Amino acid sequence: HDFNNLLTGILGNISLSKVSLNPQTEPYGYLTEAEKASLRAKSLTQQLLTFAQGGAPVKNPLSLAPMITESATFALRGTKSRCEFDLPANLWGVEADREQLSHVIHNLVLNAHQAMPKGGTITIRGKNVSLSAHDVDHKVPLPNGRYVKITVEDQGIGIPSDYLTQIFDPYFTTKQSGSGLGLSTAYSVTKNHGGTMTVSSNLGQGTSLSLFLPATTSQVSPDVQTVPDSVTGEGKILVMDDDDSVRLLLEEMLGHLGYQVESVPDGGDAISRYQQAKAEHQEYSAVILDLTVPGGLGGKDTLEKLRQIDPEVRAIVASGYSNDPLLSRYTAFGFLGMVAKPFQLSELSEVLHRIMI
Repeated sequence: HDFNNLLTGILGNISLSKVSLNPQTEPYGYLTEAEKASLRAKSLTQQLLTFAQGGAPVKNPLSLAPMITESATFALRGTKSRCEFDLPANLWGVEADREQLSHVIHNLVLNAHQAMPKGGTITIRGKNVSLSAHDVDHKVPLPNGRYVKITVEDQGIGIPSDYLTQIFDPYFTTKQSGSGLGLSTAYSVTKNHGGTMTVSSNLGQGTSLSLFLPATTSQVSPDVQTVPDSVTGEGKILVMDDDDSVRLLLEEMLGHLGYQVESVPDGGDAISRYQQAKAEHQEYSAVILDLTVPGGLGGKDTLEKLRQIDPEVRAIVASGYSNDPLLSRYTAFGFLGMVAKPFQLSELSEVLHRIMI
């Protein structure tokens, strides 16, 4: 929680600085590199939390092909390796946490690249699979049913057979650098989605890692991730966060987006301020509530009180605990949106824009 608050300050201020600079300038480039490093730190934090406490996925219907292509391409930027994709247009959708699965694909592709020191071709295949007692694929430990199988193949050095049963163990690695969390996190995330992973490898020829994810019968919309850097808005926002630096940052970010902002350190203060504003007919357009306030009233309990004052309150939950079960079903508690710390300006603006329209 504390570390994510620190990262929020770093990543948020980088986002704010970039919007005031010409993208062609050197400082903009330096900030972009700092932003990438911060996002890697965010990713590692999420991996540690996922491994340590089994972060609950925030599931939505998802079309896999666009996410896989985007994540794999990003993972190989600046490397000598390249990806080939075999993802059929009729590939079934899944109920999944896009960000978590994006980390899985990123980790699998990065692992494949690291197995090819001189670079090479990584092939990613997608396949619809109906597992049954008569299906050859039903060697995997999953119930009968419909699954999407995603396979990542490399042309690398292969994995010794003695190691194959250990590659999903936390901190196990044969590499000189790396945390040893990439594959264990991928396995943990896949299991949390009701799926599993398998591996096959031949020394000197390469390795094939496959994940099986339950297919969904829900309607899957195209996976479009083109959110503008800044979606401006108007209205008055109340921020509740116990961390002074996070409150200051949110005031700056929201001000940049065109909102009026007031902030308080505790849920009790937020309730009093909201009640007063409503009595004076100066209502808030939305509230952003920190989920956890040590020694004080946190976001969940605060929203319960606010809904008694105003059943139509628009609330966003913010949390440094990205694995908190509430975040995977925030709407059940009355929140309309969610941001996991650390977040960028674009993430904050998109969530606000969505709940205000």
